[in-house]
Amino acid sequence: MAEEHARAFRAVPGVELVGIHSRTRSRAERVAREAGIAGVFDSIAEMHERTQADIVVVAITETAMKDVAVECLTEPWTILLEKPPGLSVAEAEEIASAADGRERPVLVGLNRRFLSSTRAILDDIAHSNSRRYIRVLDRQSLGEARAHGHPEPVVRRYMYANSIHVIDYLSLLGRGRVESVERVLPWNAHEPGVVLATIRFASGDVGVYEGIWNGPGPWAVMLVTEEKRWELRPLEQAAFQLPGERQLVSMPSHDWDQEFKPGLRLQAEHAVAATRGERCEIPTIGESLRTMRLIEAIFGE
Repeated sequence: MAEEHARAFRAVPGVELVGIHSRTRSRAERVAREAGIAGVFDSIAEMHERTQADIVVVAITETAMKDVAVECLTEPWTILLEKPPGLSVAEAEEIASAADGRERPVLVGLNRRFLSSTRAILDDIAHSNSRRYIRVLDRQSLGEARAHGHPEPVVRRYMYANSIHVIDYLSLLGRGRVESVERVLPWNAHEPGVVLATIRFASGDVGVYEGIWNGPGPWAVMLVTEEKRWELRPLEQAAFQLPGERQLVSMPSHDWDQEFKPGLRLQAEHAVAATRGERCEIPTIGESLRTMRLIEAIFGE
């Protein structure tokens, strides 16, 4: 992810990649060579002192996120954290508390918000007052997570580490505070299977989370209003269906979602805008708690 972020930021006009730090210096040196990063540093403090960087991107293992994020808060730069901002609500709240009162923002890179497919939906519904029905389909395999080398604390909290990608759509599309979460088919940590929950928002919007754990299934999002039904399946592809019609009409995706890891190029532009005091739609650490708390409410973890 560090390399993917580097590619995205390097493409933003006026951005220079000035430094990288990793617990493993050889890894940082390799990324620096491949991504065109000017310097490799032995500490976060040294990196800021030597570069006076405006933005730092924290792309590290989830188990280290809280401690490294808090360390980065000691320097006056804009911070972009890879998701999740911790492996629990408590960790995210600790980061948010430490960030309180900072002049520069602490942002959380929920990059699916910046897919051209997602932006097509947001643009379409921006001025609609219709009630929304939101359904997200999640598929996770804890065996695959272990096979990919994720440590056991991350596997146990995989709803935060990975399901956040789709559950965040409920936060993004559902209006108003979450009034209730009904666990129709509750999470069973000892025997993961189907998880089903209904979420009701103060606006009258209704969301459904359907997770297939350790079974086959897609990642997908569906949004239904009076005017239109939208579908993201896969998430990078948007299509809509109008009332009285049966066919889905596909929307073209932006070239950036082909050239870069989807969502990262536009997200990088927004991060740069944030450090310039301009409009930025990346959620802050405080705003990201809406999704973290929703995950906690769905899974009871």
